[in-house]
Amino acid sequence: MTALDVAEIREVAAAALAWVSAHRDEFALREDALTADGQVNFTWKPLGELAQVCSTVRLHTPPPDPLHDRASELLRFAWRQTDDGEKFLSLQRLEPFATYPLEVYSVFAAAGLRHPRYESAAGVVARSRGWRLTEQEPTRRLGVLRAERRSGIRRPEDAARTLRGTWLGGPAEPWSFERSSGYSLTHVVFHLTDWGRAPRGVPEDLAAYLADWLPPWLDTCLDAGMWDLGCELLVVAASLPRPPDRALLRDAWPRIARARYDSGALPEEEPDGRTGPEPDFPHCYHSTLMAAFAASVTLARLTADTATGEPPTGEPPTHDVSTGAEGARAHTRYGGQGVPR
Repeated sequence: MTALDVAEIREVAAAALAWVSAHRDEFALREDALTADGQVNFTWKPLGELAQVCSTVRLHTPPPDPLHDRASELLRFAWRQTDDGEKFLSLQRLEPFATYPLEVYSVFAAAGLRHPRYESAAGVVARSRGWRLTEQEPTRRLGVLRAERRSGIRRPEDAARTLRGTWLGGPAEPWSFERSSGYSLTHVVFHLTDWGRAPRGVPEDLAAYLADWLPPWLDTCLDAGMWDLGCELLVVAASLPRPPDRALLRDAWPRIARARYDSGALPEEEPDGRTGPEPDFPHCYHSTLMAAFAASVTLARLTADTATGEPPTGEPPTHDVSTGAEGARAHTRYGGQGVPR
């Protein structure tokens, strides 16, 4: 059996970030970012995802590393797009009960980029019944809880019950895995582990369930050319308490590497292989970001496990997520899944 090619994984991260940097202007907020009829999925969502991935890469790489420098540069670019956080305050006034501004803002807050006046305004709304009582899907709710915690909003919340209402938290029968449940389970893990920062955040029973079933699920996705979801599953594999399965990584990463275009872009899906031109920005930016995310978390985990034999230290276990509050989605022009995706 061939050895795991760590250099190949790093090259995927480097090429992906190079593509992102070359297309940086396409992440810039458009003029409609602060209008009532603006398309959040094409303005704040890509910017939030850019910031989240770059924050994670920056966390998992040392300052001398070119990956760290590039991620830091892109994170600064993303923060400037928000006018150093001032636009979040404008969004708060425009849509006080929308959750996506707090979800995007929390990415910057976790990286140390904060706007105290926005946090104060968001905290007032988060203490209202209107915010707390709006119905919300469990996976999204976990994301809002994480966003509140990152932003310094701390209130009691039964997040353990919320977790058990998700497809993963059930847990559902493994044979019911499909695209929608796949994205749901990856985001539940992202929220529980604070996007790869705290591997011990996944409860033991769910970690064991994932260890058993991730290999066939990942294999199925890669066979189908579902590169975006495949990368998200690789993030999950590197975010569990137990070290990732080396055999799984040896099989998956060369397939991800081969699926890329020469530019470093990774398409979201190409069931029949690379038979056409490189997809346009909306159809490959997220999967390319996920490739960088998965590669950086995988590399950090492999380094930590090799050095200590233990998962990397992070914040204490977060599966209780006892701080935060339920989020609201009513009265918002954003109707999709959480931002960052």
